[in-house]
Amino acid sequence: MKTKGIVHGKVIKLDQGPGLPDGQVVLVTVEPISAMSTNSSQALAALRRAAGSWADEADELDRFLEWNRQQRKGSRPEIPE
Repeated sequence: MKTKGIVHGKVIKLDQGPGLPDGQVVLVTVEPISAMSTNSSQALAALRRAAGSWADEADELDRFLEWNRQQRKGSRPEIPE
């Protein structure tokens, strides 16, 4: 199992329970999470929430994305061959 936690002195408070009985002996490997990966995971969670909000409007979203592509196409300079 992998989960995140926060260090408080000699105690690590886990985000979720390990699913093991109290008193179970375990081997722990501690690796700090960089701020960048934390921000990335927060951004991914926000994107997932937003994508879920489009679930009932998939056709409308498709029309918007196609319109957006067309708008971007018109404003791009041609690439010389």
